[in-house]
Amino acid sequence: MRRVLVIGCPGAGKSTFARRLRDATGLPLHYLDMLWHNPDRTTVTRAEFDERLQRILEEDAWILDGNFARTLPKRLEYCDTVFFLNFPTDVCLEGVEGRSGMKREDMPWVEHEFDEEFRQYIIDFPAERRPQMVDALEDAAARRGVRVHTLTSRAELVQALADVLSGLEVGRARACLTFIMYRYATYWASR
Repeated sequence: MRRVLVIGCPGAGKSTFARRLRDATGLPLHYLDMLWHNPDRTTVTRAEFDERLQRILEEDAWILDGNFARTLPKRLEYCDTVFFLNFPTDVCLEGVEGRSGMKREDMPWVEHEFDEEFRQYIIDFPAERRPQMVDALEDAAARRGVRVHTLTSRAELVQALADVLSGLEVGRARACLTFIMYRYATYWASR
């Protein structure tokens, strides 16, 4: 596992999971939102975004957090592992509501409110976005042997991290797992 995608509906916990994965593996983490958005809430051009993304894709190891459906086929050509957070809509809505007003390392600004357009995007995600993702993941798994882990609950997230850690040296794995379990327990308990 050297080139990893973390994808799924907004609010599922992609960025939190990606950070824990980074902490456990030491792989560099890149947020697609940070490649696309400027601090003043404008965006870069598609060409500039594509150039930034291509530079990362050509690196030996990385974790990429985010959807950006237009670039998913390209990212699937480079990755070896995908974690697809396929959570129920209510869980995703709660996730976004819970992070409003919080500073996040995956966004260049603080969102102070959960706007109706974004809420509707999340509600529509299962019908309008998920089927294309699933098709692309199935194709990448069949054609290239990409390992796809579809996670449907917080418990499966924790288990996936434990599975990753089982491949690490014992001392580091134990330290990382203790840290991750503590962080997940305190993070989700506050919800």
